Amino acid sequence: MAQGDITKEIEYDKIEVVSTWTIQVRKATKIMEEGAGGVKTELSRNFHRHVLQPFESVKAEDGSWTHTPTDISGEDASVQAIANAAWTDDVKTAYKAMREAQEI
Repeated sequence: MAQGDITKEIEYDKIEVVSTWTIQVRKATKIMEEGAGGVKTELSRNFHRHVLQPFESVKAEDGSWTHTPTDISGEDASVQAIANAAWTDDVKTAYKAMREAQEI
């Protein structure tokens, strides 16, 4: 990089497991400028947040449930690693039971 070059950097700066199965993800997008001596200066930072749960659960009119696993293949590798570690079989079973016990 040369002095004055502007770059965009993506950083997953906060990944939290909440309530056993909910994963909150914060992605920071930083605009950086290369300065003298290779020192980078942050010009701006924006955040995007989203939440992941192990399944998309839908109750049909007949009372049956469909639990479709959440596709995390498009998530950052660090988010995938945390989801795979947090969403054990026991956690998935507990999540399904919780959803099925809710009145919709």
